[in-house]
Amino acid sequence: MDEIKRIAEISKQQHIEEDKNENSLRPQSLDDFIGQKKLKNNLKIFIEASKKRHEVLDHCLFYAPPGLGKTTLSHIIAKEMGCNLRITSGPVLERIGDLAAILTNLSEGDIFFIDEIHRMNHLVEESLYPVMEDFKLDIIIGQGPSAKTIKLPVPRFTLVGATTRAGLLSSPLRDRFGIIEHLTFYDTRELTQIVNRSAMIMNITIDEKASEEIAKRSRGTPRIVNRLLKRVRDFAEVKDGKVTYTIAKEALSALEVDSAGLDKIDRLILTVVIEKFNGGPVGIDTIASAISEESDTIADIYEPYLIKSGFIAKTPRGRIATEIGYKHIGIDPQKNFQKKEFHRF
Repeated sequence: MDEIKRIAEISKQQHIEEDKNENSLRPQSLDDFIGQKKLKNNLKIFIEASKKRHEVLDHCLFYAPPGLGKTTLSHIIAKEMGCNLRITSGPVLERIGDLAAILTNLSEGDIFFIDEIHRMNHLVEESLYPVMEDFKLDIIIGQGPSAKTIKLPVPRFTLVGATTRAGLLSSPLRDRFGIIEHLTFYDTRELTQIVNRSAMIMNITIDEKASEEIAKRSRGTPRIVNRLLKRVRDFAEVKDGKVTYTIAKEALSALEVDSAGLDKIDRLILTVVIEKFNGGPVGIDTIASAISEESDTIADIYEPYLIKSGFIAKTPRGRIATEIGYKHIGIDPQKNFQKKEFHRF
């Protein structure tokens, strides 16, 4: 029994260390934040101007695919403004009371971060409008004819919203944000810098070529580059401890991440569009059914990179595979085009 307790304690300690390590990989300031140059420059000006006027920063909305740094930016804004950060997510705010509980515990100048803000309950969203504009929360007391509304004052704060689906945000909510920024995918040079920075923090010895190889296969996403670096590190530790180009390629191949950064689901999507539906056009719900995956997962996680890399394209009739997509999975596009003509005939 004592041995079980000891093992459990060791496991718990390892998880704590892993969490600390994960948090330490987050940049702590805008100067440490790699990439998104235009966004960084704008934020620096907005933050500096707010501090000079002794005002809270205007409400911010960041939209981008997952893993590009939206949450990290909320941490950085809080540090740069010298205030506390309160974090929640859209699905958690089910009732107005949930929102009121958080807002009444804020201090002047705090940053209130709502992740996946587009998934917020519409009643909670509507109650947020007067809070964002006038810093007053409308609370209804009582029921029926005797019910009355009181305006509860809220400390002046900055709301930072993050979403992967900007199109699902209602116009009244979106228009109340004073700073709206879109985060773009990172290039290989920026991702290589992130690999080297993370390797230094985690005390990993890594070759420059290995850094570039991991960066190339990271789908333009810092979160993925850090995840792949950790898994490549595992392979390296079993070998000789150093992350070389050869070990990096071997590890990434074992993880089924190809030279373009596509994993097995990406390749499955491409293969289904080309082989089952003759290259498209095909609807995303049909693709989701064919690969037994949720359509939202495909739209949020896989499709943005496939479109950005030119492997598939969106059309009014559905998704189609491009010539680059055919060639990437080793299928001659001309043969498939002839096949489509035959079916039409």
